[in-house]
Amino acid sequence: MPRVTGDSAGGTAAGYQIRPAGPDDLDAIAEFEVTIARVSFGDEAITDPAFHRRRVATSLGKPGEIALVAVAADRPAAPLGWAWMSARTNSLTGARYGNFRSLAVAEVADRGVLGDLLMSAVLAAAERGGFTHLTGKVHASNLGMRALYRAFGFTATHITMEKRIGAGDGDG
Repeated sequence: MPRVTGDSAGGTAAGYQIRPAGPDDLDAIAEFEVTIARVSFGDEAITDPAFHRRRVATSLGKPGEIALVAVAADRPAAPLGWAWMSARTNSLTGARYGNFRSLAVAEVADRGVLGDLLMSAVLAAAERGGFTHLTGKVHASNLGMRALYRAFGFTATHITMEKRIGAGDGDG
């Protein structure tokens, strides 16, 4: 079960707050995105913070985008975590759903609490937005995020299998 106590739907607990991400947060968000890319793509990760800054900047404030940061109540300008979900429409049914794009938390003592707060806040915003279901991808080796998804009721429904073709693959 999630570890959040207090007003998790409003995004406050244990001296932390969840607030909408804004332009002043982009440098910190870009660093979180670089970390996510490294975890997800290893040596193939795009690690240019400017690339990630531009990508996120185009989404901030747009309808259907949920972009939140976690901050300490006494340091509201310094993001300790970030979450991003985008509204999508099922082309067959027309149902609105949420595509979880990012969730990352700094290496701080209350990392689990911050992850729970961010997830709770995104889920509350998704419910307010009328999403019928939520999807999210996570790298197989990212056990922390997989556990967070499970703690909030997500279930694994698809597995992506990959095979690299080329030098050193043993297939000649």
